[in-house]
Amino acid sequence: MAEDVKSRAVELNIHGQRRAFDVDDPVLPDWIEDEALASGGYPYKKKLKEEEYLEELEKLQIELIKVQFWLQATGKRVMALFEGRDAAGKGGAIAATSAHMNPRLARAVALTKPTDREAGQWYFQRYVAQFPTAGEFVLFDRSWYNRAGVEPVMGFCTHEQYEQFLKQTPHMEKLIVQDGIFFFKFYLDIGREMQLKRFHDRRHDPRAVWKLSSMDIAALDKWKDYSEKRDRMLKETHMDYAPWTVIHANDKRRARLNLIRHMLLTLDYDGRDEKAIGELDDKILGMGLHVLK
Repeated sequence: MAEDVKSRAVELNIHGQRRAFDVDDPVLPDWIEDEALASGGYPYKKKLKEEEYLEELEKLQIELIKVQFWLQATGKRVMALFEGRDAAGKGGAIAATSAHMNPRLARAVALTKPTDREAGQWYFQRYVAQFPTAGEFVLFDRSWYNRAGVEPVMGFCTHEQYEQFLKQTPHMEKLIVQDGIFFFKFYLDIGREMQLKRFHDRRHDPRAVWKLSSMDIAALDKWKDYSEKRDRMLKETHMDYAPWTVIHANDKRRARLNLIRHMLLTLDYDGRDEKAIGELDDKILGMGLHVLK
């Protein structure tokens, strides 16, 4: 296990029941295995087949290349934020989106803990420095919305800073849109049992154990706190000009296909093939907080 992770067995309140969970135990409890995909009210009983996923993804990635040529030709800019609970699939969605795009013009941004200098700046300042230039497609793996979730839940900001963030963000994002940037905000939502399963999978896969952090372990019993902060974030920062696209992401394959489709159907780029893009699945994708109710 990663050196910075100190695990322990915990008791969790799962739908009114006390459940023991030890991420170090190589055996995944049946109550997680049996309920993971259906958790959080997920509408599908089976994951999308890999063959179908790969076939559809290839079509969408070809369309994304067209988007890149269009951005180069016009100087337009695209920026997408990927938010969600730990293990929601943000990194995989970004990888699927950018896999075949020119890395000089499509880049992922995953900022680390702010330096002392950055901590003394206007909160948004270090993020603004990463915004796209002409012809660029920038994807944020977490963003300034850390201050709407992780920071207040884990005590990394003051209540005053949290409230100020919620007031300032709609104004800041209006400037982004007014400047002509195509701006997407994705929230990937997963059920609790699915999150626990993914934590367990990471813990016992030597190739993925680095993804499991001490922060993940510390947050195990803070599900309700994160839910409350998520709901307020979606309520306060979902605007007509900068809406939240919410995706039920228990099945990573369906989530990736639909968020890419959403971007492609929004952008009016040259040579767009709507038949190749396909239709959005409104069972798992919608706009704003009501999707989660």
